[in-house]
Amino acid sequence: MEIRTLAFDELDPRTAYAVWRLRQDVFVVEQECPYPDLDGRDLEPGTRHLLLLEEGPGGAGRLIGYLRLLEEGTHARIGRVVLVASVRGRGLADELMHAALREIGERPCVLDAQSPLADWYASFGFRVSGPEFLEDDIPHTPMRRDPTP
Repeated sequence: MEIRTLAFDELDPRTAYAVWRLRQDVFVVEQECPYPDLDGRDLEPGTRHLLLLEEGPGGAGRLIGYLRLLEEGTHARIGRVVLVASVRGRGLADELMHAALREIGERPCVLDAQSPLADWYASFGFRVSGPEFLEDDIPHTPMRRDPTP
C-alpha cells in the first residue's frame, strides 16, 4: 500500500478518471445519491488529493481509496473519504485519515461525517460541532478537530 498526496495539476488523466470513477461508484451509485460530485473544489489551488494505491501487476498502483483535503482559510476540510468495497474493514481508511492529519499539521480541521461514522471520526480527535443534518437524504454530523494546546 502507498499513499500519494497530489495537487490537481499533478493528477495524470488516468488517475483523475480513477478518482472520479471511485467517488461516483460509491457516493452516487452505491449510496443512491445523485449529486454533483464535480463541484469545482478539486481544482482549487490548495486542494490536495490523497490516493491510497495497491500495487498491481507490473508495479502499477490500483486506486483503492481516496480522500480530499480542502483549504478553507482558518481551517482545513476533509471530505470524500472513500474505499472500494472489496478492501473495507481492513483499517485502510485509518491510514488515509492519519496521512491527512499529517498534511494538516497543527491546524483546525472540519468535516461532515455520515452520522453512522461519527464515532470513527471521533477516534481521530474530532468532536461534534453542530446539529445533525440531511444531505442527499443521508444524515450527516458536522465535526471539528482543534490542535492540542
